[in-house]
Amino acid sequence: MSNATPASASHYPAQTVKEKIERHTLSVLVDNEPGVLARVIGLFSGRGYNIDSLTVSETEHERHLSRITIVTSGTPMVIEQIRHQLERLVQIRRVVDLTESVAPAIERELAMVKVRGRGENRVEALRLADAFRARVIDAGTESFIFEITGASEKIEQFISLMLPLGLVEVSRTGVVAIARGAEAM
Repeated sequence: MSNATPASASHYPAQTVKEKIERHTLSVLVDNEPGVLARVIGLFSGRGYNIDSLTVSETEHERHLSRITIVTSGTPMVIEQIRHQLERLVQIRRVVDLTESVAPAIERELAMVKVRGRGENRVEALRLADAFRARVIDAGTESFIFEITGASEKIEQFISLMLPLGLVEVSRTGVVAIARGAEAM
């Protein structure tokens, strides 16, 4: 008989399986005080986490509360770590992962897209804008500025279609999100 230990019964863990990177939207309710946003951003940068999108605004003036919406990516373990580290910051009242909430969240983003064009490209840009329900908020003889609101994927698709037509620049707000249902955060 061989005394060799089977691989599954080894005392040493097998090589870790590469976990899938997931995109998560975190909604963070914070005290509206100077330095809170800097602490949240510092938590991410200090640990090497990336922020894909960040929006913040006061939501309850009387209670001096602001809501920070953060879109980040990582393995499930990293996302859980981020959530727990955020919850430990003093000025943070609540952290909700809207990606994993019981009721699915609604996410929207706004973008202003400047497109230069004449002739056929101009007509095509207007046709595409109409198809995407983008509004013309400024028009000149050489360019348009479109306003488009929707899911990030819709905005990405609109931008990619405008690229060959004369895309000049894009300004985006970042994701805002809220959970469905009657319950508050």
